[in-house]
Amino acid sequence: MPKKTVSFLASGRGSNFTAVAEKIISGEIKVNLGILIVDKEDAKAIQVAEKYKMKAYFIDPKKYNDRKSHEIAIVAKMKECETDLIVAAGYMRLLTPYILKEYKNRIINIHPALLPAFPGVNGQKQAFDYGVKVAGCTAHFIDEGTDTGAIILQSVVAVDNDDTLKTLSIKILKEEHQILPKAVNLFCKDKLIVEGRKVIIKK
Repeated sequence: MPKKTVSFLASGRGSNFTAVAEKIISGEIKVNLGILIVDKEDAKAIQVAEKYKMKAYFIDPKKYNDRKSHEIAIVAKMKECETDLIVAAGYMRLLTPYILKEYKNRIINIHPALLPAFPGVNGQKQAFDYGVKVAGCTAHFIDEGTDTGAIILQSVVAVDNDDTLKTLSIKILKEEHQILPKAVNLFCKDKLIVEGRKVIIKK
């Protein structure tokens, strides 16, 4: 069976991109490293891609009339390198039905909260401000809603009495770096079956 190719979308520093790419380069995840596409010219993820000798592209959304036109350019680049799976690693733009149809159940996101609770931006802060006793993160497929796609994996962290938003966010990020590569690996080993809202993980 030929190796799958995994590519990435990012907007910022790329810590989750790094977590997955390192496991691909080490051979722990046996796939081809594809490309990185960013929507911000100063995204630090570009420096990470350069370190790994990956092709990185800044596709400026301001140069396109609408989101779909921007995504048509993204998909063209993804198809050039025969991308099988897209990992949205801190990508801060909502995806349109166009790219979601092109890569149905083939775009994985990591969210810093236990979905379906606290979707959208600043999931850690939402949970912290709400006063939850446990928080965590979720790896899920992206659909047309805001963090509503089928859940692949989740990881829980305790919220201690002396936690601040900063310390809680650090604990959650550590777990993100664990479950996102696991979700990618499961996909690339053909161990994920999507049945409606449920993701079945094959043994």
